[in-house]
This record gives sequence, C-alpha cells and structure tokens, in this order.
Amino acid sequence: MYDEQQRPNQGPLAGFTVGVTAARRADELGALLQRRGASVLHAPALRIVQLADDSELLAATKEVIDQAPDVVVATTAIGFRGWIEAADGWGLGEDLLARLRGVELLARGPKVKGAVRAAGLTEEWSPSSESMAEVLDRLLEEGVEDRRIAIQLHGEPLPGFVEALRAGGAEVLGIPVYRWMPPEDIGPVDRLLDATVSRGVDALTFTSAPAAASLLSRAEDRGLLPELLAALNHDVLSACVGPVTALPLQARGVDTVSPERFRLGPLVQLLCQELPGRARTLPIAGHRVEIRGHAVLVDGELKPVPPAGMSLMRALSRRPGWVVARSELLRALPGAGRDEHAVETAMARLRTALGAPKLIQTVVKRGYRLALDPAADAKYSDG
Repeated sequence: MYDEQQRPNQGPLAGFTVGVTAARRADELGALLQRRGASVLHAPALRIVQLADDSELLAATKEVIDQAPDVVVATTAIGFRGWIEAADGWGLGEDLLARLRGVELLARGPKVKGAVRAAGLTEEWSPSSESMAEVLDRLLEEGVEDRRIAIQLHGEPLPGFVEALRAGGAEVLGIPVYRWMPPEDIGPVDRLLDATVSRGVDALTFTSAPAAASLLSRAEDRGLLPELLAALNHDVLSACVGPVTALPLQARGVDTVSPERFRLGPLVQLLCQELPGRARTLPIAGHRVEIRGHAVLVDGELKPVPPAGMSLMRALSRRPGWVVARSELLRALPGAGRDEHAVETAMARLRTALGAPKLIQTVVKRGYRLALDPAADAKYSDG
C-alpha cells in the first residue's frame, strides 16, 4: 500500500497524485511512480482468484490431455504457472507437460517464455511486441482451418481474437486459469472514487480492462457514475497500459492515453510527459509558477500546499491577474461554510507554503489576485 506515505519532492511527477487500480504488479507500478516523485493512491479494483479447484479448468485440462490441440497459446506467466500447478495438484501434471511438448506452443511475451521454460518446455515463437494482435496475425497467416487451438485465458476480454480464429475455421478451446473478482475490501476503491470525483487525484492508471469496468460499475452502484465520468473527461487523466484495457472507459466516452509499448515502464514514462504538460505555468511576480495537483513549483522548487490552499490557487489561476472576490474563493474551498474568514486563514497558509508572499496580492475590500508579470498581462487580459 502506498497511501499517505511521504514522497520525494523531486522528479517529473512531483506534486501529482496518481491512482493505481491494479491487483497484479501494483507494487512494481507504485514503485516506478514514486521514484519519479508521484504520490500514489492504491486501490485494487479487482482480485485474482486462482481456479485450482475449479471444475471448468479441470475439464479443459483433461480435454487437452485426451485430445491434443495443434496450438497452445500461453498469454500470462502467472496464468501458465497456475495451470501447471493445478494440473500437478490433480495428478495430471506429467500428462499435461507431455502433451504440451508435442504441440506448437506460442508465448505472448518474455515473462511468459520464462514460465514456459521453467516448466521444462520450449516455445516455438513469441512476438516482439508482446501483443495478442501479433499472435493472431501469425496464426491467421499460417492458416487455422480445421486446427484445434487452446488459449490460456487471463481474465481479460480478447476482442475479436477468438471470433477471428473461429471465422477462419479453427476449433478454439479456452483454458480459464484464473478469474477476476471484486475486491474483498471495497473501502480503498470507494476512497479512490471519492478522491477522483473531488479531483484529489490527477491521473488513474489501468492495467486491465476488468479493473476499469469494475471501477465504473462501483461508481454506478454508488450513484457516482456521472460525476466520475465528468472528472475523467475534464480533469483526471485516464492512462491505460494498452487499447484493450481502455475499451470499457472508451465505451463510456472517456478519452484515454496509452503508450506505444504495452508495458508498465512506458506507461509511467507517458505519465511523466502528460501530467506536467497539463499543469498551468504562469509568470508571477518575477517567478515561474507551475500549478500541479497538490503542490506548486516556484522556479522549479516544489512547494507542497494544503488542499484548501490548492483550491484557492486553482481558483486564482483560472483568471490570472484578475481580482477574485472572497465570496467566490469561499465557494472554492472544500467544506468552508459561509464564513469568509476561512478564506483569509487558507490564504495565509497558502502564502506561507509558497514561500513568496508577493505572488498573491490582496486587493482591499475586493479580494485577491495573482501578481501576473506586466509582460503577460496582455495575454490574459480577456480573462
């Protein structure tokens, strides 16, 4: 878990909060984000349930042993290992390995290759892109008519994959090694939803389509779906590891970003480009001020700011150089009530946090304004 831990005040993601919805490899993704300065809010939207005792997996395993497929496609390392371990538990391990030694074995990527070789097997081919689309292209180029193809399923939809094989005349057998289930503790997911709706996170990361679908479903159950979609469409970036993962979000009209290579490292690098690019940068009182999710960079130095102060800073930056009335700033404060003294208190703390009091000017009896540099006034003069 990464919630509420201290982060280094440096790196391209310093000052940003990123939500992680992954169940698998969440530690790895969280560590990559933290090393680049991000605060990480982890809420696994799903849990993986192994099917070692599942009758469906047992039946599929016996079918592979009794009637050899022409091709077996291994899609994930954890799933392939789980399959072999389950077969061992049923006393079918040696029979399954013997059968797999006699078929065309395709491994989706290097981690899957490692699992295949650890089992004493050798893959015939693996795509350089780690893409199921490339696996499909190879199979269709070889020709699949009257071929029997077993696919180790990994809990995510494979849009068009099975359909394309069947349309080509193949018999397709799914090997359901594990399933995605709702998390046992829904609390972290609800906290992540609340943070997203209140713009307490700057981005959400998704590494599986079921996780995206699960988060949307939970929001719908709580009556928060319209608010969640509004946040994702305007203020919170949805970063998906690949196009398949993005499908549930895109079906709801949410724009997403994905790296060219469908891996965690490129996903984090994409965030390092996207989030700073979305931050507001202004020339104020002779300083370069960049407004991030929960911090402000003043001349490149990170200044952590309390939530109330960030609300004021964002309200002021929407009309840089213009006076914003206390009443309007009061409405921007979360849970401030009707006492405008709350604005003065939050403003004092904001100025202290920024370490440069002249960035924000008090306009007597009217409100506050950002002390926009004169050269920039013309640019923002239309509000």
